[in-house]
Amino acid sequence: QVQLVESGGGLVQPGGSLRLSCAASKIFFNIYTMGWYRQAPGLQRELVATITSSGTSNYADSVKGRFTISRDNAKSSVYLQMNSLKPEDTAVYYCNADNPFNDVVIWGKGTQVTVSS
Repeated sequence: QVQLVESGGGLVQPGGSLRLSCAASKIFFNIYTMGWYRQAPGLQRELVATITSSGTSNYADSVKGRFTISRDNAKSSVYLQMNSLKPEDTAVYYCNADNPFNDVVIWGKGTQVTVSS
């Protein structure tokens, strides 16, 4: 079964760091554009960062300079290093896999990140 499994969420104080991981299974990972999205209570899901198969990354303005997306094709995994976390980064973070050659989009179930003192 095709799936994405996120891990690494939790509770962290403002200014702290977390590293999210997403492991993919049963997909040809190397061709997919991978992304991280987040959804805070009462708000729409929003893009955080994406990384193409060639390693080109893109970030939301709100996280530029603080978050870094990376991928390891050998491990079929994508990561999100989050530094200088703020309370407004609190959300459920979702991993996303987008096949650029068709309409296939896959979502993980999400991992909660809470930034609070």
